[in-house]
Amino acid sequence: MKIIIVDDSPIFRARLFTLLDEVENVEIIGQAQSGSGALHIIRTLNPDAVIMDIRMPDMTGIQVLELLRRERPDLLVVMMTNYSYQQYRERCRQAGADFFFDKSTEIDKIIEVFSRRSTAPLL
Repeated sequence: MKIIIVDDSPIFRARLFTLLDEVENVEIIGQAQSGSGALHIIRTLNPDAVIMDIRMPDMTGIQVLELLRRERPDLLVVMMTNYSYQQYRERCRQAGADFFFDKSTEIDKIIEVFSRRSTAPLL
């Protein structure tokens, strides 16, 4: 499974890279630190999944998610944030996020999501 990480924190991107490096059949093919950068790299590299922050420079992750759902309804989208308030969770669900996790307390769930998905055949 090919994944792109989108977060304005280089430290958090590196942490995700380290965590996912251990998951079989998962490959990080790109990273972006802004919403516009995310759109560009996703359109260019055509990943299977994206892990994206909500708050970023120039566009929010929710805005990017809304655009992606129109262009790539098949793309697996995992939203991660330090702002895990119910209104953000609901807004991401409405916009089409597949998963929504709190960065500080639920990062281990990323491993679960991609471990399960990497063993299933992609259609």
